[in-house]
Amino acid sequence: MAEHPAPQRQGPLSHIRVLDLSRIMAAPWATQMLGDLGADVIKVERPGNGDDTRVWGPPFLKDRDGNPTKESGYYLGVNRAKRSVTVDMAKPEGQAVIRKLAESADIVFENFKAGALKRYGLDAESLRAINPRLIYVSVTGFGQDGPRADQAAYDFAIQAMGGLMSVTGERDDAPGGGPQKVGVPIVDLMTGMYSAVAALAALARRNETGEGEVIDLAMLDVQAAFLANQAMNWLISGRTPKRGGNRHPNIQPQDVFPCADGFLVLAVGNDGQFAKMCAAIGRPEWTTDERFATNPSRVRNNPVLTPLLTERFREFGRDELIGLLDAAGVPCAPINEVPQVFDDPQVKHRNMLRHLPHPQSGTVPQVVSPMNFRNAPLAFDRPPPLLGQHTQEVLAEAGYPADEIARLSAAGII
Repeated sequence: MAEHPAPQRQGPLSHIRVLDLSRIMAAPWATQMLGDLGADVIKVERPGNGDDTRVWGPPFLKDRDGNPTKESGYYLGVNRAKRSVTVDMAKPEGQAVIRKLAESADIVFENFKAGALKRYGLDAESLRAINPRLIYVSVTGFGQDGPRADQAAYDFAIQAMGGLMSVTGERDDAPGGGPQKVGVPIVDLMTGMYSAVAALAALARRNETGEGEVIDLAMLDVQAAFLANQAMNWLISGRTPKRGGNRHPNIQPQDVFPCADGFLVLAVGNDGQFAKMCAAIGRPEWTTDERFATNPSRVRNNPVLTPLLTERFREFGRDELIGLLDAAGVPCAPINEVPQVFDDPQVKHRNMLRHLPHPQSGTVPQVVSPMNFRNAPLAFDRPPPLLGQHTQEVLAEAGYPADEIARLSAAGII
């Protein structure tokens, strides 16, 4: 079967093809990143249903007439820069299609339960027997081995198991105290980030050795890894980190403070910034107060410092105080709601919100990649695809003649 060339893309990974067998969030976040970087990402979905997140709504994108489509906001936020192909991998002919697509792939992503794809002949060993240069990335809740390897996992559960909720939220004895999850699926997102970095590292190594790779990413491992300073605080002190609301455990003052008409975040990072803050709010004597002169002393005496700051800050309007602190070079910020984020002049200047053409709605909003390359600029030219939108196109590129594509479609394989 003669192969047809794939559409040319732009960006530093425009020479790379990714076969994406994943769904939900963690691995699709990684493949969207690679797609933004220019990779040709082929998203394989179940005929008829597709990625589970397509129905994770409302809200759903509205068509040109204002009627809801079947494209959920959740799905639309994770699947830009991909082409959708429907294949029934439970059927032998569907498995053969995926193996054919793997022949020309550089990277495969999958996030099925450990060992699930082996019965279909789509595991790392089977596909790398066809394509030894293939980089095969498996993303699971708990990894490919260990006592929990067979268990399914979701972000919320891993935030709990992995210790994140023990350090997130107000302290137990304060109003509203108790464990809280992060407001976005942070374990999924961080797992996607680690997965993308691992895949790119394997690509770099393949350039030197010619060898492919098998990568095993576990959400629980990722959560343990990004406990970061909280884990290290425990490791070197023996004291279990606790929830402290918005207070930073190692740097002060860093907290949410009330003003006369709202709240702001103060993020003093060193003694120099503390001195500038004291001068800006008319309390220069705090700079030489032995309780507050250095960061370690401020951390130890935070129960005294925070009430003093709270009392002083209440004398200012929020915008007035932010203006004073900004002018003094003291890091601070308003607590924006989501609409205010995209109305911020800096966010607008950086063009983080784009509207891409969409076959149903005319355009679809997208919060695009924050990565900017001078010599290989990114092109946001592929909106999240409709289910199976590119099946015929991709199979034709792989060398399937039109009559064979029609036969596979009629048989429910694609």
